[in-house]
Amino acid sequence: MINILIIDDEPEVGHFLSYLLSSKGYTVSLGGSGKDFYHLIRERVYDLALLDIRLPDANGLDILKQLKKTCPGCKSIVMTGYSTIKTAVDAIKLGANDYIEKPFEDIDELESLIDRLLHHNQTVNDSEIHRIAKQTGLVIGSGKEMRHLIMLAYKIAKKNINVLIEGETGTGKEVLAHFVHQASLRSDNPFLAVNCGSLSESLLESELFGHEKGAFTGAIKERKGIFEIANKGTIFLDEIAEASLSTQVKLLRVLESGEYMRVGDEAVRRTNTRIVAASHVDLAGAVEQKMFREDLLYRLEVVKLTIPPLRDRKQDIPELLTYFLEKQQSQLSFSEEAVNLLQHYEWPGNIRELVNVVKRATALAEGETRMITSEYLPDKLRAATYDRTSSRASIIPALGKSEKDLQFYLEDWVKHIHQLWAAEQDVGLDEIIQQVKELEVRIGRAFVTKMLKETMGNRKEAAERLEITTRQLRYFLNEKKGG
Repeated sequence: MINILIIDDEPEVGHFLSYLLSSKGYTVSLGGSGKDFYHLIRERVYDLALLDIRLPDANGLDILKQLKKTCPGCKSIVMTGYSTIKTAVDAIKLGANDYIEKPFEDIDELESLIDRLLHHNQTVNDSEIHRIAKQTGLVIGSGKEMRHLIMLAYKIAKKNINVLIEGETGTGKEVLAHFVHQASLRSDNPFLAVNCGSLSESLLESELFGHEKGAFTGAIKERKGIFEIANKGTIFLDEIAEASLSTQVKLLRVLESGEYMRVGDEAVRRTNTRIVAASHVDLAGAVEQKMFREDLLYRLEVVKLTIPPLRDRKQDIPELLTYFLEKQQSQLSFSEEAVNLLQHYEWPGNIRELVNVVKRATALAEGETRMITSEYLPDKLRAATYDRTSSRASIIPALGKSEKDLQFYLEDWVKHIHQLWAAEQDVGLDEIIQQVKELEVRIGRAFVTKMLKETMGNRKEAAERLEITTRQLRYFLNEKKGG
């Protein structure tokens, strides 16, 4: 027997849903307030809950949190009006399976959603997500943050709402935008991309909206814009912050009404296009600086997806390497030493920089070897691991902010010393002694930093608790090396 819980303060909505679902053989419990929810949730275990976001005596998000805590196996759908779609997206971030807008315009779609949640397990979604990811070249990886991001992107892809993607340059914003398009109901229609920062104001407007013959110098014939070409599809506006304020006004009109005009024409045209915009800068900050329209930002960021930089998902580098090598149809592979170097580099250029490194390495190694070793990597990567002012190797990660960072540092140090011990070549003892001294200084610095946090920056108290002098404390903080 399938149990369904409905909480909605509009009696007609609640009774309609109750009748619809009861007629399908489900056992339905109906409530109209937060008080009803807390009473009903104790009565039985539910398989599905339909929760109104706005209740007279409770916050819908708080109710969702309680549902997940009390009945973690229960699927959930939040019900919302258009004005609260952002709240519905927040609900999905908290674990809601989906949301529906009121009033319900398509009952068949509502029934289909409920049946899908009740009778399909998560494995089906996972399979679909990985299929689309492979199709679009999106490497999800094993990190929790990235997996959560892709799941959110997949859930909102089927909604007819605009998406804003933020992330540093080179993190793969266009790839994620393509994933959203392919996971949407528009996947059979065009996906077009334009970089707003690569075109002048006049050329960008012509690219977006099209132009009439003679509209400007060089306009020798009329031209369709991407809003016309991508009708019923998706447009990816990269570096949206680079668009002029004048262009932003015209974009706002399209987002609000679906209307636009070609450059040099007065005829109003209509388009049904989904916008996925992206920026590597903080648009909220750009709004404060009067460089970006607040009303346009509000329209764009109905859903905001933030891609983590590569330095925060280094555990995914081996999987990324495999994908890029397969894409190049290369039979080469990276040695363990090379992968280790790649995982300790900070990647200011993110995945785009990694792609270039892989292309360079394969070009140099092709025909010479089947294993890409560190010698095929750029000097800047080796410089991140080796001290270029001397012949000795420097242990990789610089000490970080937590005990976990110290643990990683010690593991790398031991691993490196073991490699020197096992090496079938001459090793200078002076080098080993120097590394031991470096270990002493860095461990001392870690304990000093930890104690300063505990004493709220009081150096005298920190030194006393460490049983050292303040001069010794300054020695470690300044990273001075020596005997």
